[in-house]
Amino acid sequence: GLELAIGDQGVVNTELTQDECEAIRRQIDESGLTVETLASGMAWAFNPISDDADVRSQSLALHKQALQRAAWLGCQALLVVPAVVRSPIAPQECIRYDIALERVRESVSQLLETATQVGVDLCLENVWNGLFYSPVELLNFIDSFNSDRLGVYFDVGNVLGYQGWPPHWIQLLGNRIKRVHIKDYQENFDWHGTYHFCDLLEGDVPWPETMAALKSIGYSGTIVAEMLPHSEGLLERTSKAMDKILAM
Repeated sequence: GLELAIGDQGVVNTELTQDECEAIRRQIDESGLTVETLASGMAWAFNPISDDADVRSQSLALHKQALQRAAWLGCQALLVVPAVVRSPIAPQECIRYDIALERVRESVSQLLETATQVGVDLCLENVWNGLFYSPVELLNFIDSFNSDRLGVYFDVGNVLGYQGWPPHWIQLLGNRIKRVHIKDYQENFDWHGTYHFCDLLEGDVPWPETMAALKSIGYSGTIVAEMLPHSEGLLERTSKAMDKILAM
């Protein structure tokens, strides 16, 4: 299986028609691949909580379009970066936390209406965006909407970057986790800051405990390896590593 990614440009974009999306789905079905999820990284360029009201409006429109395209593509879930408060990925952003929470609530409320209408799960990713660095804060935010359509797209590797422990996050978030990304991360501390994402099984993610935690909450959805950037042999290495991880 694989996961598609949508943007304001590119092969899968927010301007695709229903006919174009359905044609892509037919190709998927004929290929024998499983494609259940769609990912969006548009929030990095179009911040849903920007101080610029026009950017916030544009972001909301793009993500609503993405939800509709996800439905037309026959996908069950859309990954969304809910906000960018402050991040090394987007250093130009710096939003005060209380204002960020107010704006992200407004944005998610509107996106959730669209998600419910089109029948697609809205899945908020825990990512290096300066927001929801505690699983308790994240689960309370999810629960406050009281909607089965809202959940977490849990990224196992991301939490190590801010001193989280993946099995604990999984146990606390429980069935709020609707989809899972995996990557690995080396967190060896030194004063030069040599931390980085790496190939699966070559970092510090506690894989046996993580897989046990996923089993303990009854997770049975897709597990997608998010591996960037592409390099020669990456697909083959990732496939072999996933075989080992999924067998744990």
